[in-house]
Amino acid sequence: MHNLKRTIEKNIHKHIFKNKVIIIYGARQTGKTTLIQKIQKKYNSYKSLYFNCDDLDIRQQLSNSTSTNLGQLIGNSKLIFIDEAQRVENIGVTLKILIDNYPKTQLVVTGSSSFDLANKINEPLTGRKYEFHLYPFSLEELGQIYSDLEIKRILENRILFGMYPDIVNNPDEARENLKNITKSYLYKDIFQYQGIRNPEILEKLLQALALQIGQEVSYGELANLINVNKKTINSYIQILEQAFIIFRLRPLHRNIRTELRKLRKIYFYDTGIRNAIINNLNPINLRNDVGQLWENFMLSERMKYNSNHNIYKNIYFWRTHHQQEIDYLEEEGGKFDGFEFKWKSKKYYPPKVFLDTYSNSSVNLISQDNFLKFIPCSFSKTDF
Repeated sequence: MHNLKRTIEKNIHKHIFKNKVIIIYGARQTGKTTLIQKIQKKYNSYKSLYFNCDDLDIRQQLSNSTSTNLGQLIGNSKLIFIDEAQRVENIGVTLKILIDNYPKTQLVVTGSSSFDLANKINEPLTGRKYEFHLYPFSLEELGQIYSDLEIKRILENRILFGMYPDIVNNPDEARENLKNITKSYLYKDIFQYQGIRNPEILEKLLQALALQIGQEVSYGELANLINVNKKTINSYIQILEQAFIIFRLRPLHRNIRTELRKLRKIYFYDTGIRNAIINNLNPINLRNDVGQLWENFMLSERMKYNSNHNIYKNIYFWRTHHQQEIDYLEEEGGKFDGFEFKWKSKKYYPPKVFLDTYSNSSVNLISQDNFLKFIPCSFSKTDF
């Protein structure tokens, strides 16, 4: 069992006891409870309380409560941990009452779905919160226990089974645990969300998206395939995004008439979840989707890395109607860094029209030979 230090931990500690609520978002089973228990242990000299909002009685005590009732509940505790807070009605008001009346008490709150939690807390806590995102393990975090060479050796396994802590820590039960996460935990909050009336539509949509990673996605085509309207597709995709299951990449279109403008690409934060959804956990050498899987895995790792280190860049893919393409672009200060993902290294020539149009830009091929420059681990360099 690997008790890895999470990258965001250090940053959270910097923000504790700064008179603001700390919010930790992340899908279920990514390790939020483990993380806050470690924080609680680190500050064991402070009196603390832990509330698990999956428990009905806890939810009732924290819902629509008065300052007097909340005061009796927390007593003289200096650290309050509220786990799975999205399940508490009017949680934003509760947190505001607590921070108004007990400014020296630190609140640490987790939520496995931003659709409810963010909506409930944004207004009451404007300017009074620090937000963090906890994703499944990252390659960087695995770099604490593996050398670069060992990371290359476990790479195929991690692409197939993903990076959820329970999967990484229990390799012998990986298949069974992955199915449990996919069937039981991942959608728990989504199915309780008022907008989901038909779970079958959601499951069909996820399967369709899982089969289209790395391709442009048309909401119209998805609507026809699943036999619902485009508005429903758009709504469900937003919910899946807010539950940290998928993320979208939009096309760059600025200077060339032939650049794609409308379609977007959709990826999964965890390739193990994606593989479980389509019920394909076959080894890499028996698959026909290795290229798409590699692209998705690299992108999800880059999302984690940038988020964990507070790196904010504009991100896109680029493609023209003449089928010229670049899988992934990051823009900062008007400069584009482009990346093309190929499982096996080969000679690569970036599209000349892109380099001519977007001067001072670069494009690099990312393969299993050089990915540690793109996804820095503990022992890796980041320069190309």
